Amino acid sequence: MDRRTALRTLAASALVGPAALTSPCSLRGAPAVLKRRYALGTQSQEYTARAIRLVTQNPVVDMLCQFRFADTNAEEPRPPQSWLADPNAFTEEDFAVYRDSGVDVIALGRGAPNRTAALRFMAEWNGFIASHSDWLRRVDDSRDFSTVGETGKVGIMVTFQNSEHFNSVDDVDLFYGLGQKVSQLTYNLQNRLGAGFLEHNDGGLSVFGHRVLERMQDVGMVVDLSHCADQTTLDGHAAATRPVVYTHASCRALLPGFMRCKTDEAIQKLAEGGGVMGIPFIRFMVKEGPPVGVDDVVDHFDHVARLVGVEHVGIGSDLDIDGYGSPRVPPGEDLGPTSQPNFDRYRAYFTDAGYVHIDGLNHPGRVFDLTEGLIRRGFDDREIALMLGGNFKRVLSDLWS
Repeated sequence: MDRRTALRTLAASALVGPAALTSPCSLRGAPAVLKRRYALGTQSQEYTARAIRLVTQNPVVDMLCQFRFADTNAEEPRPPQSWLADPNAFTEEDFAVYRDSGVDVIALGRGAPNRTAALRFMAEWNGFIASHSDWLRRVDDSRDFSTVGETGKVGIMVTFQNSEHFNSVDDVDLFYGLGQKVSQLTYNLQNRLGAGFLEHNDGGLSVFGHRVLERMQDVGMVVDLSHCADQTTLDGHAAATRPVVYTHASCRALLPGFMRCKTDEAIQKLAEGGGVMGIPFIRFMVKEGPPVGVDDVVDHFDHVARLVGVEHVGIGSDLDIDGYGSPRVPPGEDLGPTSQPNFDRYRAYFTDAGYVHIDGLNHPGRVFDLTEGLIRRGFDDREIALMLGGNFKRVLSDLWS
């Protein structure tokens, strides 16, 4: 019996039963396989059997989980740089955090300033995943979604939040062959493809952008419009002949004037094309100001579901596995995220410690808390399963086929 089947059996048994489970205290007498899955460190949150069953019985996909932020960890050298430089530095204890999170597949969503940096990124991550093939699996096609669920491995999608590294249209083929399966057309500013939402003027998708998008859809690389400015976003939808995605974006209808969020018009275009939108767990992308909690995130799931259908919304946390995000200056860089031109368009606000997370979702097991929030909102099991990962699995599998 594989680990997922064992978890399903346990979740349906009297051991999990109708009572709420507490992690980790109430699991001390549970079989090891259950204890490994749900021991969430120092978390004391209680989860219902229904939430646990939904997470364990269905694929859970986070379309932007940046593995581990270096500036939130005091270790030297700091992960993940130390892990990429020496894969043996990534221990079983490190892996357990990802294994126990409830997330089956994560998309890295990093950016590279140029082609050389992107090639290095691909080489480092391909080597790291290959060095831990007993724990990790690169997700390249629909079969990999099933494999990670059956084996207990964590799936990794090597994805980019920019397309600066495509010097030519043929580079799309090259990077697809190296394992890149998703590319965001622009980050915050202008590139050769189009305009990010912080750019002074949004001229829409360029001629080169049209050519790259067409090639991406020809080879099966997923087009991501998350950070694109409004006209570039709409141009991307108009040019697409297959579904596109927002790996991480929220609803401007709930945050009027927040330019990083997507308009209802854009969300409707996304759905008309068969795409899916991942909801982020960044406080200023969810609510205008504190307090901000799980139910505020669920508001965005609810809005998309009511606007275009539950089949078009999923998870794109935009955090690392620890559940934090920081505007601090990354190691080795002179400028931090808040120094970008027009950064005030984010209308950003932070925790007292300088982080961007949402209270209640700032820990590795946050997908369980989200699931409880979706249950409270009245979504049924089928709808929750789609939002946890079924929608992204469906669209990615179709595009990669």
